[in-house]
Amino acid sequence: MNIKMLTLGTIALAMMTSSALTAGNTSALDDPAKMSPFFSDAGMKTLRSEADFKTAWQAMKPDEQKAVLKDCGDATLNKSHADFCAMAMKMGG
Repeated sequence: MNIKMLTLGTIALAMMTSSALTAGNTSALDDPAKMSPFFSDAGMKTLRSEADFKTAWQAMKPDEQKAVLKDCGDATLNKSHADFCAMAMKMGG
């Protein structure tokens, strides 16, 4: 019985720690308020034209641009935002 309780407690602690670490590790690429100007649809799947993308990019603050480029440099994040990152790198990289 004690081993079972200890195991369940350990699993619960591991899950809470994992959630806390993940919550503090947000990406600029996952912020709909920052990203929506770059997409033509509500689901944020279709990028705007290069000219419209450039206009939206230039409207961003320099520190926001740096955060986006940093996140695009992360291989894991880049996979899920490959088209956007390719265009962002073209604009700011």
